Amino acid sequence: MKVSIIGSGYVGLTTGACFAENGHQVTCVDNDPAKIASLLAGRIPIYEPGLEQIVERNVKSGRLRFTTSTEEGVDHGDIVFIAVPTPPQPDGSVDLSFIEKVAREIAAVLKDYRVIVDKSTVPVKTGEKVADTVRRYAKEGVEFDIVSNPEFLREGCAVDDLMNPDRIVIGASSDRALGYMQELYEPFSAPVLVTDINSAELIKHAANSFLALKISYINAIASICERSGADVDKVAEGIGSDKRIGPHFLNAGIGYGGSCFPKDVAAFIAISEQLGVPFNLLKEVEVINRRQLDRFVDLIREKLWVLQEKKIALWGLTFKPDTDDTRESVAIKLAEKLIAENAEVTAYDPKGMANARLHPVGDKLGYADSALAATEGAEALVIATDWPEFAAVDFEVVKSKMATPLIFDGRNLLNPETMRKIGFSYNGIGRGSSA
Repeated sequence: MKVSIIGSGYVGLTTGACFAENGHQVTCVDNDPAKIASLLAGRIPIYEPGLEQIVERNVKSGRLRFTTSTEEGVDHGDIVFIAVPTPPQPDGSVDLSFIEKVAREIAAVLKDYRVIVDKSTVPVKTGEKVADTVRRYAKEGVEFDIVSNPEFLREGCAVDDLMNPDRIVIGASSDRALGYMQELYEPFSAPVLVTDINSAELIKHAANSFLALKISYINAIASICERSGADVDKVAEGIGSDKRIGPHFLNAGIGYGGSCFPKDVAAFIAISEQLGVPFNLLKEVEVINRRQLDRFVDLIREKLWVLQEKKIALWGLTFKPDTDDTRESVAIKLAEKLIAENAEVTAYDPKGMANARLHPVGDKLGYADSALAATEGAEALVIATDWPEFAAVDFEVVKSKMATPLIFDGRNLLNPETMRKIGFSYNGIGRGSSA
């Protein structure tokens, strides 16, 4: 099929590349000429495992193209996806101005029937607003349908999530549009859930909010473990062995971050308020998440007493491993708190240091060329992102480099017994028996 995707950011580019990989003819549109020039030159603006190879392969085959022209994209695609940013506003609600602008742009160049698909994460009832906008600005008599097709991508695993999805959700109000979408997804082997548009929109926010709830739940349990001497890893294993619950997102740590969970939880709270059904449970999810980082900083302060002029090695700057994304990263927020108390922080991240430099705290950090180099002369090692390579470091060498062998493991990445045998004072999250 002929597909166009307006917005060539993380979701748009990855989705377009994977559609092309499955044999569709894809045009990706973006209003940033520099980004399009970079893509045309073969440079991928984001790090996502496997994406660069897929883009290169499909550009070479002619199945994947890039342009700055919305008209060219709408003329090309029988299905036109909207995959533009939906940033949060100060009150937590979603800024839909990019969606509205693209809807008007599509309407202005719409000549024949198109299926217009909301791929961006949007509040429930956004599809109705998009339909009204296109109808208002399009030429009289031009036919179109609106569809909601939410994405469920995990950064670091996005290619696999697109190529092998758990489920495909299609919210459609016409059989004609549904037929187009079913043909589009025919090459994908996954269950297809067909709903109305409002339900499809709600599924995305409900799913992400539930995952954030699981994270805050296990972090609340971790606090109890620390006071009682229990081990949160064993508690999580026992909970997650129940098939009704499952083990995923039950890893205690310093909280969730990134471009999705904080924004989507805040948006769902705002949506529920607007609908007159306050979602107080999610408000507590946010409170626990904020408190978790504060508790971790309190632990570091308790052990080091005064943070001023203390040399701290910080491993990890991205919000999770296998990405270069530092948006709403808890690791960055941790760095800000340490710097605010005049600690001397030297950071290392396999992929995120360039993006970390763009944050206000970025020019106040020191940067090392390797995880080992960051620990030279450090009075404490703080692990903020659970990159697998950190667990593979020779900790005998780490101990020899550090001024004092003190570890604060914000992601429970390391084995406490192993660290103690080497000679470290180890502090994890909710590992009461090892604290």
